[in-house]
Amino acid sequence: MESVYLLIPVSVILVFGIAVAFWWSVRSGQFDDLEGPGFRILMDDDQPKPPVVNGDSNKSEKV
Repeated sequence: MESVYLLIPVSVILVFGIAVAFWWSVRSGQFDDLEGPGFRILMDDDQPKPPVVNGDSNKSEKV
């Protein structure tokens, strides 16, 4: 019976912590767009490299 006196407050604190974490994630926009990141992987966003101009061939390219 003594363990119930410990488990009930611990479970209430745990539920409160989970509710706060869920509230924070909803307010910060974690669930705004669930499909966008999946489609973004499939999109081809590679840009062609610009042609090399005379004199620029020995300079290092920044990525």
